[in-house]
Amino acid sequence: MEYKNTYNSINNKRPIAFFDSGVGGLTVFEKVKKLLPNENYLYFGDTKNMPYGEKTKDQLINFADKIFRFFEKHNAKAVVMACNTTSAVTYETLKDRYNFDIYPIIQTASKFIANLDNVKKMAVIATPATINSKAYSREILKYNKNLEIFELAAPNWVRIVEEHRIYSPQSIMQVEEILEQLKDFNPDKIVLACTHYPYLMDVLKKFLPEEKFIDPSKTFAEYIKNDLEKKNLLNNEFEYEKFYVSSDPQNFKDASKTFYEIKTLPKVIDL
Repeated sequence: MEYKNTYNSINNKRPIAFFDSGVGGLTVFEKVKKLLPNENYLYFGDTKNMPYGEKTKDQLINFADKIFRFFEKHNAKAVVMACNTTSAVTYETLKDRYNFDIYPIIQTASKFIANLDNVKKMAVIATPATINSKAYSREILKYNKNLEIFELAAPNWVRIVEEHRIYSPQSIMQVEEILEQLKDFNPDKIVLACTHYPYLMDVLKKFLPEEKFIDPSKTFAEYIKNDLEKKNLLNNEFEYEKFYVSSDPQNFKDASKTFYEIKTLPKVIDL
């Protein structure tokens, strides 16, 4: 029994790993960390290949596989696909290849989104790759076939966040141009289906009420906590959090400040 308890303790200390093309995944990371403050964490921002929304399926599978292998070497017990684009395009191909649990944001959050009260018309704003995959409409309609869904690509929004120019006149205009395309559809709710997009809330609420927007990362974080608890994989003492990027660590650190204050520069890793 003592051996088993020791094994569980060591096993549970293994980190939870997150990845995204840049700082966007910190919207999920910050919420999970609040719910699970005793966990150890890894985060990889693939800044060299950002934005993912403009990449092909083969490219995205290659990027994700290399990052998963990196997390395997670092003994991760779970990997959070905090990126909607990779959840949409790569999850089904890669989900059974590794020795850890994988949590994809779209497939996890869609059940909650599909069953919101008083919602008949749902808009989804995402990267071009996510929209082209139809992943959100496919997953949401599994749980609620009566919803009317309108999917819309916002190809510039990730760069606006990563280049931290959220409040520039041009950026505000680009946000407004996308929202204008939803006027005729008049959705009850709008899913911000990229983890970068909640960074734009100050601008979004200039044009539409904040309560109209859904940030899937909130429900996603709660699901991750509950599932790890169910599997008896929770840690009881925080030791470390480590941040990695594939390029430009200072820009990552500067751009991250809206959601999470990183204390030291991320380490640059070329996968």
